Amino acid sequence: MGRAHYIGQPELTDSEADQEPVDDAEATVETEAHTVSFTVGAEHGGWRLDRVVAALMPSVSRSRLQAWIERGAAQLNGNAARSRDLVHEGDRVQIDPQPAPERAAHAPEAMALDLVYEDEALIVLDKPPGLVVHPGAGNWSGTLLNGLLARDAALAAVPRAGIVHRLDAGTSGLMVIARTAAAQLDLVRQLQARQVVREYWAIVTGVAPVAATIDAALSRDPRNPLRFRVSTHVEARAARTHLRRLGLRERSVSPVGAAVSWLACRLETGRTHQIRVHLESIGHPLLGDPLYTRRRPALVGPALDLKRQALHACRLSLIHPGHGRTMAWFRPPPPDMHSLMTRLGFEPDRPLDPFGERVPR
Repeated sequence: MGRAHYIGQPELTDSEADQEPVDDAEATVETEAHTVSFTVGAEHGGWRLDRVVAALMPSVSRSRLQAWIERGAAQLNGNAARSRDLVHEGDRVQIDPQPAPERAAHAPEAMALDLVYEDEALIVLDKPPGLVVHPGAGNWSGTLLNGLLARDAALAAVPRAGIVHRLDAGTSGLMVIARTAAAQLDLVRQLQARQVVREYWAIVTGVAPVAATIDAALSRDPRNPLRFRVSTHVEARAARTHLRRLGLRERSVSPVGAAVSWLACRLETGRTHQIRVHLESIGHPLLGDPLYTRRRPALVGPALDLKRQALHACRLSLIHPGHGRTMAWFRPPPPDMHSLMTRLGFEPDRPLDPFGERVPR
């Protein structure tokens, strides 16, 4: 059993800098395996548990310590403890450190995946709405990447588990996954050369144009880091989206009380939130979009029985990295958007051909 003595005022991390300083004190900390335990001294009597633990474990951020305690990793005199519990001189505190959540980022996690096509070089799947593609803050597990690693362990040797392009969590539809590093490089080069066709169906507010091209660079919105915006800033990235209107419901006949358009959107570039930002910028935000709505709450959420943006990646076409032939796939939208389109009088099962190319069956 090792012993360590913390003497003097411990250093606080940046996230803790606004906390009250800790008085000069001495505490004996005992560690065995991964468990940390200590006896509360007189100088800490009457303090909250989380504050005492933060003072005596300065190498761990206070927010992480609080998360451990909330997950039941702390005991006070042998009983389960809460962050707000007050401690007294002589109390025994035990902490069982928890693994960092990001350790689960590349752990295989079995999940149902709707595979549209599969061979030795690639996988094409239909991503459901709500599934996050890559692990990140707040979503270290339960992502598509975790599911792919469970589906094919060999993908662990391919960067990003073979993921070539992303879809927002709330967007459904077709994605291609490379099963080898060579196939991934080939597909990335096709994307850069704009040889991959990515077409989306979008349901938007208002009477959208019959055909249009939106050529507007995008940058992050400085007022909201979760949003992007059309921008002329030097750091903005070029973005171009082609639109075709497939259907229209005028306000007088629309079941949602406003004019609604059904669009096909084809990407020439693939920036984050590109379609969502571009459509909002011309006054036709996506129905149900929680982030880009132009203050139209009547057309968001429960009013539509839709809990995400009405955007579906319906068509994907690419050159196979193995045999070099062009392959194409089409998938109608999933039940939530399918139901919405049916209510609006649109035909969600028709693989329309708005850009004049052969429609894959």
